[in-house]
Amino acid sequence: MSSEAVGRHMPTVVTLDDLTAMMAADESHRYEISPEGVLSIMPPPGYAHAIIATRLTVWLAAAGVPAERIAQAVGLRIPGRGGTVGGRIPDLVVWSKPQSDAVWLPVADVLLVVEIVSPGSEGTDMITKRNEYAAAGIPQYWIVDQDPAQTVTMHRLAGGHFTVHATMPLAWVLNTSPDEHDLG
Repeated sequence: MSSEAVGRHMPTVVTLDDLTAMMAADESHRYEISPEGVLSIMPPPGYAHAIIATRLTVWLAAAGVPAERIAQAVGLRIPGRGGTVGGRIPDLVVWSKPQSDAVWLPVADVLLVVEIVSPGSEGTDMITKRNEYAAAGIPQYWIVDQDPAQTVTMHRLAGGHFTVHATMPLAWVLNTSPDEHDLG
């Protein structure tokens, strides 16, 4: 289908219901929308990306974080100004309590969001999503680079903005306890 044909069928304002329908019709891409209405279409994560998310999930579960509080690639409702709502699909989310079975979950009980940087997503992960997650009140945001050390930059919310709390290789993180990072 050409971009002109797609454009004729796109709604003027894309909602989370529209994103859900797009994802159901096209399992080859991930769809997100900023609270300002900017649509992003990304290919699915690659193998190295998936392994990083799996390693973090196993680390959390092995340390006793219940599986019902950890999820990979789940939709979050990101509140915006003036009542607008965006939808992001972080690579990993940790909650303080289990969530309902919904496509787009609220951010109220989120403890941590992790984004694994893929080629082309650097600006979105390091600036746009960082600002959106801070505005949503998410207490911690980790960005994992796919460099040789798989560098993890840990941000903590302070005064409505994220500050860098620590930067370390993923291997070092995996040798700590989630309790040391306020995730227990």
